[in-house]
Amino acid sequence: MAAQLDQVTALTALDPDAQETKEWLDALEAVLQNEGSDRAHYLLERLIDLARRNGADIPFSANTAYINTIPADLEAHCPGNLEYEEKLRSWMRWNAMAMVVKANRVDGDLGGHLSSFASLANMLGIGFNHFWKAPSDNHGGDLLYIQGHSSPGIYARAFLEGRLTEEQLLNFRQEVDGKGLSSYPHPKLMPDFWQFPTVSMGLGPLMAIYQARFLKYLHARGIADTTGRKVWAFCGDGEMDEPESMGAIGMAARESLDNLVIVVNCNLQRLDGPVRGNGKIIQELEADFRGAGWNVIKVIWGPGWDALLKKDKDGILQKVMMETVDGEYQNYKAKDGAYVRKHFFGKHPKLLEMVANLTDDDIWRLTRGGHDPHKIYAAFKMATESKGQPTVLLVKTVKGFGMGKSGEARNTAHQTKKLDDEAIREMRDRFSIPIPDDKLAEIPFYKPSDDAPEIKYLHERRKALGGYLPSRRVKADETLVVPPLESFKAVLEPTAEGREISTTQAYVRIITALLRDQSLGQRLVPIMVDESRTFGMEGLFRQIGIFNQQGQLYEPVDKDQVMYYREDKAGQILQEGINEAGGMSSWIAAATSYSTNNRVMIPFFTYYSMFGLQRVGDLAWAAGDMRARGFLMAGTAGRTTLNGEGLQHEDGHSHLVAATIPNCVPYDPTFAHELAVIIHDGLRRMVTNQEDVFYYITIMNENYAHPGIKAGQEEGILKGMYLLQEGDKNAKQRVQLIGSGTILRESIFAAELLKNDWNIAADIWSAPSLTLAAREGQDCERWNLVNPSKEQRVPYVTSLLKDTTGPIVATTDYMKAFAEQIRAFIPKDRTYKVLGTDGFGRSDSRAKLREFFEVNRYYIVVASLKALAEEGKVPVSTVEQAIAKYGIDANKPNPVTQ
Repeated sequence: MAAQLDQVTALTALDPDAQETKEWLDALEAVLQNEGSDRAHYLLERLIDLARRNGADIPFSANTAYINTIPADLEAHCPGNLEYEEKLRSWMRWNAMAMVVKANRVDGDLGGHLSSFASLANMLGIGFNHFWKAPSDNHGGDLLYIQGHSSPGIYARAFLEGRLTEEQLLNFRQEVDGKGLSSYPHPKLMPDFWQFPTVSMGLGPLMAIYQARFLKYLHARGIADTTGRKVWAFCGDGEMDEPESMGAIGMAARESLDNLVIVVNCNLQRLDGPVRGNGKIIQELEADFRGAGWNVIKVIWGPGWDALLKKDKDGILQKVMMETVDGEYQNYKAKDGAYVRKHFFGKHPKLLEMVANLTDDDIWRLTRGGHDPHKIYAAFKMATESKGQPTVLLVKTVKGFGMGKSGEARNTAHQTKKLDDEAIREMRDRFSIPIPDDKLAEIPFYKPSDDAPEIKYLHERRKALGGYLPSRRVKADETLVVPPLESFKAVLEPTAEGREISTTQAYVRIITALLRDQSLGQRLVPIMVDESRTFGMEGLFRQIGIFNQQGQLYEPVDKDQVMYYREDKAGQILQEGINEAGGMSSWIAAATSYSTNNRVMIPFFTYYSMFGLQRVGDLAWAAGDMRARGFLMAGTAGRTTLNGEGLQHEDGHSHLVAATIPNCVPYDPTFAHELAVIIHDGLRRMVTNQEDVFYYITIMNENYAHPGIKAGQEEGILKGMYLLQEGDKNAKQRVQLIGSGTILRESIFAAELLKNDWNIAADIWSAPSLTLAAREGQDCERWNLVNPSKEQRVPYVTSLLKDTTGPIVATTDYMKAFAEQIRAFIPKDRTYKVLGTDGFGRSDSRAKLREFFEVNRYYIVVASLKALAEEGKVPVSTVEQAIAKYGIDANKPNPVTQ
């Protein structure tokens, strides 16, 4: 950019017709003065377009000058009582500091952050006092994604409001005893307070974008009036390096999300150093967002700079502002006014003349725009009035503002959580905190009486905006009726003779039945990421339409087909394209709608299993934190089920990832009736009971016959394991075979081989959720541990197997660790063998893949015989005979090593 300015300067010096240039510039200035900036912009665009169409090479630049977007004379004036607001803000700064420092004087390992709120305090104050509406009878409420590291300041505000107690502040980051405050925004830990977890960098802006689009979706479908509601997301400039932060800004502009405001706190620092030491992060982000189609508002300089810029007739100050890199700007705020005079204004003699009448203290008081309430108010107001575009505010601040030598604008600012007595005294004096010297060592919290005018003003402002924020609704006020299980009759009965379907096809039938339901049909949110045809769900396109705010402006190429691609302004499907992170963000918005919108929505996000939890695991964990409710449907699941697609498509570990999320309820069903029971249970728990859980269900694309449900199986399906088929009761030897997903069928085939080839009976156990069975066992063990004198509980798996005989062999389409979860609950005197699909996937037929990973029926038979041999029930030679009979290569390498 500096080079571009130099080029302009050079061109000016070589101007062949200065008079003509002046006439053009005078004409433009006259338009600006008489007709406004919009008219001037239009004329310039027409001129540039004409020049380009006639072959002129005019490079595009998405950048504007390094000054505030809103000129001083056009700023809206903040109407609040700024004296009160300044006092309140100072008290919040103090209490936030006291909270963190006191906690770390008790336990130095607790941590905490002071510098982020210090830089954000003015912005948060203006937002809370003048813009952000709480839910009320006539407004659904604005949604705030608050910069995670600023949580102490949010607690400090709630303390002054009387919503948090001093005891809670004293227990900051000390939550185990139930008195404390969570480190960051965590709805799971503070369900009445925080709405969105934001401290996993990048997720806040991404989720906010899809949340804003979901508000448009609800309005278009007539489910909720979201008029006037705004989504505000605060994030740091360093956070914008996360791919998730910037990954959906094109979608936001394409969808005209004028209900979205992202505020980037540009304090120029990451945790370890400057964000762009050699560049200018504000200019970089301006180009990115403006180029993507956003309304960009820059708030760079405080009011003291306005007079200097007005004097800058030759543009020298603006040129130096542009040429100065962020590493230098950071240095200026870490030093003093004399340093700024020498190293900034000293870059040009005319600048030194410009500030000759200013003292060093005057120069030091030339603030950045993010610390001036009027500049912030004007920018926020312009953002709320923007139409047809999302808005990004690029606000320049100082990290650690007010923390003095202990952290202000220093690389160590982010880690600062302990202040010495001198730093505390300096902060007290700087912000005029009414605490006497003899109390200073105690670092007391400061809260005036409830009838203090500043406190009364604080409550008045929030009353005018509908109530207090942040605040979270725990349950929706509405009640939806879940249809009975019998509504899924089509998939509960055995498949007709000769008829085979996959669990994915069964899932589509269930979805179709739900869409027809009078109570739930309109609340379903089918979410897809460009694999609808893979899953056989393309029929929904025509049936319920794909949501698009513009409708369909073209005739689809497949219009003559029954299942053509149909977009609709009130469409029900959210089709996110090749975009798992976007699909997951839409799912989260729908899955938390009961809280954010007081509307129960039922999202079904269907995607390739392998491209799910391993790709969006951080979002899935955030969903757990947000107490999301909905269904994640992982299609073509399993390491050997999706034949032909190869290594990066074949999933053998997603259930292990799902097991790590405590409120995720995972299932790997084999049969259609199991799937129906599981989905119905999910509806009962999440819709009827409003439990804060979400379901992860793997479904497959392999066709086979389904036996239908038998009386009494429902409980076992939901607990994770039940007896599907009993072997010959008269057999002398028997084994227990456990399986899930399509590999359960290999166990069924193995049972036939054991019976016909070796005269051994096998009981078949379907295990739709080994994870839930393991969790129940762990719960029993924990209860027994802390209640040793009471009657000891028996884990569910143990109770099922304790009266059976023979070794137990578990086989799944997942890594061995998946079935190993229940080893601790296998009866102690029993042999337990596990077969699984450890290793990388590869392309081939299902049969060859199951042979390669050693999970087919023949390996199950050999594992059963080996277990019997170890127990002395059959000779070892029998195992060798089976290996030879089934053509198993004893020298074949372990699949894990291949």
